[in-house]
Formats: sequence, structure tokens, C-alpha cells
Amino acid sequence: MKIEATTVLGLSVYTNNAISVGEVSDMIIDFTTGSIYGLYVNGTNPELVDGGVPISIPYRLVKALNHIVILKTFPEHIKVKPEEM
Repeated sequence: MKIEATTVLGLSVYTNNAISVGEVSDMIIDFTTGSIYGLYVNGTNPELVDGGVPISIPYRLVKALNHIVILKTFPEHIKVKPEEM
């Protein structure tokens, strides 16, 4: 299935438990294979990610992608080192 990058940018990302993770702001693409490697997510939920900092989510964790992105799995909480915030 082909996906146009413009249709993915701006989509809301949710855990498999329907908890908002953030919004897709960019895609990481493997130009060798032409496949999506990951999603760069901004505006992350501070209850899931320390400080609400942007994160990269490997595309292999995506369960469904249409009007929103649903993840197969997501950590209970992501700790970020202070210098990375």
C-alpha cells in the first residue's frame, strides 16, 4: 500500500489503549527501500513522555494508519534526560 507523506503529516497518534501520544510532524524514510522507517511526533503527551518533548516512533509499531495513527504498543512512560529536554 502506498502512502503519501502529506496524508500522514498532522495525524494524531494514539496508543492501543486510545491515549493520545501526540501529532505526526515528520516522517523518517529509508530512501534505499523507499519505505517509512519512523514517525517524528511533536506535542507529545507529558503523562507519557517527560516534558512533552518530540519523539521518534519506529514505523513497525504502527498498527493502523488512516485518519489517525494507532500504535501496536507504547511504553507506559518515556523518561528523558534533562539535557535532552
